[in-house]
Amino acid sequence: MTINQLRLIASVLMLMISSAGLSQNKIVVFQSDFGLKDGAVSAMKGVAAGVSTELKLYDLTHEIPAYNIWEASYRLMQTVPYYPKGTVFVSVVDPGVGTERKSVVLKTKTGQFIVTPDNGTLTLTAELLGIEELREINEAVNRRKDSGKSYTFHGRDVYAYTAARLASGVISFSEVGKVLPKEVIAIPYQKAIITGNMLKGNIPILDVQYGNVWTNIDAELIKKYNIKYGDLLKISIFHNDKKVYQTEAPYSETFGNVPKGKPLCYLNSLLQLSFALNQDSFAAVHNIQSGSEWNVEVTKLNL
Repeated sequence: MTINQLRLIASVLMLMISSAGLSQNKIVVFQSDFGLKDGAVSAMKGVAAGVSTELKLYDLTHEIPAYNIWEASYRLMQTVPYYPKGTVFVSVVDPGVGTERKSVVLKTKTGQFIVTPDNGTLTLTAELLGIEELREINEAVNRRKDSGKSYTFHGRDVYAYTAARLASGVISFSEVGKVLPKEVIAIPYQKAIITGNMLKGNIPILDVQYGNVWTNIDAELIKKYNIKYGDLLKISIFHNDKKVYQTEAPYSETFGNVPKGKPLCYLNSLLQLSFALNQDSFAAVHNIQSGSEWNVEVTKLNL
């Protein structure tokens, strides 16, 4: 056999492996709204370890507020891009467990996998990273043995089990189940835009430790709107289209640029416009929350 023939065979094998989805790296990352007060999270990890003890098991968070699909979507979007290609995520925020919602595995265009109910959880990651392929989990094959009578713990019996099989290479992505159209259930929300003389956007999440308010208005849009450090901004916050708070604050590089307790606008770690009180909680003081129904309008005052 010639060297060229060997190269051709190697290329074909690599193509077959790639198309089958065998690019997993044995990393599984778990997210849920279970909390850590009982054994639910540990049970999911136990199922995964039962598939393969070579898996590396990590936690994204288990402190998603109960039933808060939007926050689950945000935390995935915030985290998935930082994990290498082949990582398998399990996200279980599933108020419709046991109903007709689909159980799916999404492969992003950057090569990560997300195992979850298709209930809105995939909204932001699908938008950010794109959908390479979407498959519905075939529970006749990818379900923990003798768990068929349990209808309320798919996180353990279906999602952790399928994720572990996929991450360990027991199954290829094609063996997860049938291919679905490249569409997921999406939660509607205000995209970040410039309209007239103002910026409009959504408040997707709070910085839960410090009470800072994060928006989806990114640095590129801020530059396009020509906001510079030191500019004074008018901030109007809306809940279900009703204005609930308004203030003015400077656009600053960091918290110490304003006196203690005073408001400022800044770029957070994801390079998105955010609002804070220096050494206090903007959200708590002004009763601001987050979610798809919380929006913001920002206007530069020194035009």
